[in-house]
Amino acid sequence: MMKWTLFLDRDGVINDRVWGGYVRSVEEFNFLPRVLEAIALLSNSFERIFVVTNQQGVAKGLMGERNLSDIHRFMCDEIEKTGGKITACYAAMELKSDPASTRKPLPAMALQAQKDFPEVDFQYAVMVGDTDSDILFGKNLGMKTVRVKTEEPIGVEADHTVNDLYEFAILWQQNTSH
Repeated sequence: MMKWTLFLDRDGVINDRVWGGYVRSVEEFNFLPRVLEAIALLSNSFERIFVVTNQQGVAKGLMGERNLSDIHRFMCDEIEKTGGKITACYAAMELKSDPASTRKPLPAMALQAQKDFPEVDFQYAVMVGDTDSDILFGKNLGMKTVRVKTEEPIGVEADHTVNDLYEFAILWQQNTSH
């Protein structure tokens, strides 16, 4: 059986999203309810779990790459303490206007993950996000897409919609345990 890969957006899926701003430090990073349990469950079902996140706050000078690295180290450590695993985190730190952008919905972060882990097959991958750019990112690469409900307006339909990552984890387990 082919091993599946999971791509997760960060803000709004794993942690509280700062509307109109950025999570700039570990102190500002707050896991959403049941996310740690969800990732622990998903770690049993997915061979690899990647976080793919647009973080133009770095290019805007609102935080440094070190801040972002510290946030991701804290996030991964907390996930591991509760039985989950994140294979790698990829962050697009450029401005939206940068012509060399790697931001979602462009495929650069997924292609980098595939370069780093050649066994990744996008036909056996799921992208979970809360914005149109997340869903387009997954669709453009041929992934299954799951939208976490949010205040964000919806312009692109995902394959499935859930209230939170925990609901997705339960549904995935139900649909894959035969």
